Amino acid sequence: QVQLMESGGGLVQAGGSLRLSCAASGSIFAIDAMAWYRQAPGKQRELIAELTSSGAATYYADSVKGRFTFSRGSAQNTINLQMNSLTPEDTAVYYCHADISTGADDYFRPYWGKGTLVTVSS
Repeated sequence: QVQLMESGGGLVQAGGSLRLSCAASGSIFAIDAMAWYRQAPGKQRELIAELTSSGAATYYADSVKGRFTFSRGSAQNTINLQMNSLTPEDTAVYYCHADISTGADDYFRPYWGKGTLVTVSS
C-alpha cells in the first residue's frame, strides 16, 4: 500500500511564505514524476508544478512561476514546495501527486495525498 502525506499548510498573511512537504511511503518500487496540484474554493484542481524522476522541474503554472520552487527533499521519496510572495489568490487545498510503481512488473499508477489547506489573508 502506498501513501502520500502532505504537511506544512496553514494560515499566512499576504506577502508571506510557506513550505509544503510531501512524503511517499509504503511498498514503493519506483517513482516517476511527482507534482503539486491545488484546488481553490469553487474551482477545478489545477497542476501548479511538476518534477521528473531526475529531479528537474519541468513545469510551473504561470500563476506561481517565479514565486514557488519545487524540489526534492533530503529524505527519500519526499518533495517540497517553497511558496513565497503569497497572495489571497493562492488560497487553496494543495495536493501531492505521484506516479508510483510497487514492483518490477507493475506499471506506474497515480497516487494522491489527502491535501493540506493553505489560507492567505489580505
